[in-house]
Amino acid sequence: MEITAAMVKELRQKTGAGVMDCKNALSETDGNTEDAIRWLREKGIKASERRADRTASEGVVASYIHAGNKVGVLLELNCESDFVARNEEFQRLAKDIAMQVAATNPRYINKEDVPEEVIEREKSILRNQAINEGKPEKIVEKIVEGRLSRFYSENCLIEQPFIRDDHQTVGQLVKEKIAKFGENIVVRRFTRYRLGQET
Repeated sequence: MEITAAMVKELRQKTGAGVMDCKNALSETDGNTEDAIRWLREKGIKASERRADRTASEGVVASYIHAGNKVGVLLELNCESDFVARNEEFQRLAKDIAMQVAATNPRYINKEDVPEEVIEREKSILRNQAINEGKPEKIVEKIVEGRLSRFYSENCLIEQPFIRDDHQTVGQLVKEKIAKFGENIVVRRFTRYRLGQET
């Protein structure tokens, strides 16, 4: 199938990927735009994983104040270069993630940040719940693991469904931007303030 400039342009607008990447994606998927988007995402995620160990020491501190001025967030999002840090799309990403924190109030950034004692306590509660529900002993551990995943998606920012598009997690969104910018991107830290809440 012939890949036209219009097809490439449409895919670029939808994904922000480079011209050659879009052309290759369309060639690989016989011109099917949806399949090409998936192909690019898969390729992009793989590329992002190779960048994950590079130092991200530039970036921005973004703020978000929720309507009504009762909740506010400060968030540091890092990248590798000042050039990307000044990019409007990168700054919008930082703002979106700050808004995510305001809306969902995560306790941790990543699963790895959850203290071992918190995980063990949660597992114990989930195990007792499953037993009290009368679940067979042999599947209790599988149930615990499944429910622990839900705990992570509620409490870890990177594991949460993104509030603007719940078909992807915040982590997947960050990986897409890593692929697009060609730099490692890291949520370094955040603080959420709620009016009247004790710190």
